Amino acid sequence: MRRIGLAVVLTFGLFWMLLSAAAQPPTKVARVGMLGGAPRSAVQWVAFEQRLRELGYVEGQNLVLEFRTAEGKAERFPDLAAALVQLNLDVLVVPSAQPALRAARQATSAVPIVMIAIDFDPIAQGYIAGLARPGGNITGLSLQQLEVTGKRLELLKNALPRLTRVAVLWDAFSADELPAAEAAARRVGVNLQPIELRQPRPYDYTSAFRAAAAGRAEAVLPLTSPAFFLDRAHLVALLDTHRLPAIHHQREFAVAGGLISYGASVNEAFRRAADYVDKILKGAKPADLPVEQPTKFELVINLKTAKALGLTIPQSVLLRADEIIQ
Repeated sequence: MRRIGLAVVLTFGLFWMLLSAAAQPPTKVARVGMLGGAPRSAVQWVAFEQRLRELGYVEGQNLVLEFRTAEGKAERFPDLAAALVQLNLDVLVVPSAQPALRAARQATSAVPIVMIAIDFDPIAQGYIAGLARPGGNITGLSLQQLEVTGKRLELLKNALPRLTRVAVLWDAFSADELPAAEAAARRVGVNLQPIELRQPRPYDYTSAFRAAAAGRAEAVLPLTSPAFFLDRAHLVALLDTHRLPAIHHQREFAVAGGLISYGASVNEAFRRAADYVDKILKGAKPADLPVEQPTKFELVINLKTAKALGLTIPQSVLLRADEIIQ
């Protein structure tokens, strides 16, 4: 009887040991590369690292983070990606515009890559075979910005029904988004004035707004670019100086004083990228991890800015807002 009892105790002890081990993060030190256009202090990277800590990864204990930023300079990505790949990474996280992912793919076909495709279609551009089974060494998230670009222009037109001319700010990061904006403009009946901002940074925004004024622009649509995000305070200040309403891709622009923002939650996308890192570190292969798309999009309206511009946002648009800044 004692032997039976001892066997039961040992069996349950072994069961709980196995269960506990399964719940723990890997004991080896994981080396994760991070390649982006924004600094590590940016709110989205903070969200990414916070999620890693929630999953049990502690930098300096079981995690080494190798961070590199192009600081909004697309031409730096190839060298940065090549240098990261030489560090014996377990995973490379590339949550940025297409130039970053292109550089990462050219640098390695072996290191697993977790992408956040912000302003391009990763299937059309050949980075993955499909959403359900991406194949190769790349998986992650696709934020559908090409589709959402058109939605932003529609929202801007709904908010400003008399709108006829819109200046579109674009750069090397957001070039793939421009055709989507042009197609949407034809649908909603507005004329676009594309204005290119060229490297190197800092961009010549003063000349860009001078061109917008010469083209009699009534509003501005900055496309999705990490450079615009880095420069958002300056960009919003110029919009205020020129008394131009705008719609942006990320909540932080509206918080900084932009009129409207609409898009997927970038912070949540970075948190989900950390989940992909966790799965890969525990043995999952990128080829077998389906690429996610956002299910929730946030509409933020800054009524303080609307009042300063002398604008009245229709009630039908206000009722759709997820957040209203007074």
